[in-house]
Amino acid sequence: MTCREAEASLGAYLDGELDAARAAEVGAHLEGCAACAALLERHRALRAAIRSELPSYPAPDALRTRVQEAVREAAPRLGARRATLWRALAVAASALLVVAGTWKVASDRAAGTFLTEEVLAAHVRSLMPGHLTDVASTDQHTVKPWFDGRLDFAPPVVDEAAAGFPLVGGRLDYVGGRPVACLVYGRRLHRINVFVWPDRGGSGGPARAERNGYYLKRWTRDGMTFWAVSDLNRAELESFVSLLQGSGAAAPPP
Repeated sequence: MTCREAEASLGAYLDGELDAARAAEVGAHLEGCAACAALLERHRALRAAIRSELPSYPAPDALRTRVQEAVREAAPRLGARRATLWRALAVAASALLVVAGTWKVASDRAAGTFLTEEVLAAHVRSLMPGHLTDVASTDQHTVKPWFDGRLDFAPPVVDEAAAGFPLVGGRLDYVGGRPVACLVYGRRLHRINVFVWPDRGGSGGPARAERNGYYLKRWTRDGMTFWAVSDLNRAELESFVSLLQGSGAAAPPP
């Protein structure tokens, strides 16, 4: 079992949803792979943090009682006071909308946090020997065609060597429950991973984040979601992202 196959099964493994044979395969891989075992612990820690830190918003008992009483009082007078019933139902519907809306905000926040952690984990894993690229080339006309037939979309590939950020290569990765493209760039001895996949809307995570000395930057363009991750300082990473976005911002000198 490869690391990517194991990572794709980690959620089901934690939830006990794998059959016995698949669970045994994942367990055996985790015993022999420190990177995937560490990722599993990050998943567990994130789930625990979501349960302990994100607020829950159940409907207050007092509100539930008032709605039930209003409906009971209106029901016997349906013929004469139909409007009362409709007002009671409107109160109940409004309460449900408030609860559902609040739950969605909390759910989107948790999903964005989880995606940020997945992107960072994929970046850190790529820095292990032999994991950085599937196709090693500084030529964008070599890297871009390599993805043909391996993904259901064509990632944009540019080389920014003239600005001090040369293309190093590319690889396939697995983030957010789907295969994604990852373009690798260099800056002195640093590596920058740029993850790319079609923008599906919804919660995409924060526009920028910092985790354990790594900077992450997210943006969308031309129907694609992009995440840039590196241990570069914030100014250099922002400059690199500006180049990719085509803003015309100049990179710092090499």
